[in-house]
Amino acid sequence: MPWFKRADKGIQTPTEQKKETPDGLWYKCPSCKTVTSMAEHRKNLNTCVQCGHHDRIGSKEYFAILFDDNEFTELDENLTSGDPLNFVDSKPYPQRIAATQKATGLKDAVRTAYGKINGQNLTIACMDFAFIGGSMGSVVGEKIARAIDHARKTRTPFLMISKSGGARMMEAGFSLMQMAKTSAKLALLSEEKLPYISLLTDPTTGGVTASYAMLGDFNIAEPGALIGFAGPRVIKETIGKDLPKGFQSAEFVLEHGFLDFIIDRKQLKARLSELLSMVLLPEDVTVPAKNKKAEKAS
Repeated sequence: MPWFKRADKGIQTPTEQKKETPDGLWYKCPSCKTVTSMAEHRKNLNTCVQCGHHDRIGSKEYFAILFDDNEFTELDENLTSGDPLNFVDSKPYPQRIAATQKATGLKDAVRTAYGKINGQNLTIACMDFAFIGGSMGSVVGEKIARAIDHARKTRTPFLMISKSGGARMMEAGFSLMQMAKTSAKLALLSEEKLPYISLLTDPTTGGVTASYAMLGDFNIAEPGALIGFAGPRVIKETIGKDLPKGFQSAEFVLEHGFLDFIIDRKQLKARLSELLSMVLLPEDVTVPAKNKKAEKAS
């Protein structure tokens, strides 16, 4: 029986009848090269089932992970960038913004929202690297500032999820001004004793690292995230020395005292909820009825 031999020679299958595996069904980890289905990868919150490598995700995924039942109210969702400098590189800045909005479905590089995380109120600002590298322009700074104002007004904790290549060159000085504006708003948040948690994800660099990303009451990060100001190549050329292994990784930054802890994405919601329960304001804590008499007696 010709099981392992072709009985008929010269068989040709028309191109339209050839069956190939559709794109997007499988995921190959860039770190350990393990191959899994995309469904399993998404179920594992876009982390590798074998080595735990964390893929980059955007605000849509973070909001789904953190907010209870993915229910939230978005703030300033239609705020978009202007063109104060009439900037042109390979294309005019307004055209670049419009093209990126069409490609990503986003208005700019940050989304802000409020809702509940395990029943606790929380205001979140989350950056999207897909929008011009998560660059910080005037809209990013303004939306973060307004989100902080919302947290102050509603007396809720504030979570900043950073993922950025730094300041947006198309807005030059207007972009750099956002560092001061957001830092000043965070100072007001601190004066009102409201907790600020900064989550640094891959990558967090440039002016974002030099401002709000490192100003948290708790600075935390995802495993393996690139965290720094200037890039490794620039630093190496400046100091004229080879850099240590793992330089600017979250683990390196933690070891040198700039982070409080590193958290796996699958544990993020539970850990944040636990952290928030520890820093609740006294006026937010309801005294059980059975203890009220004891309080009066004391």
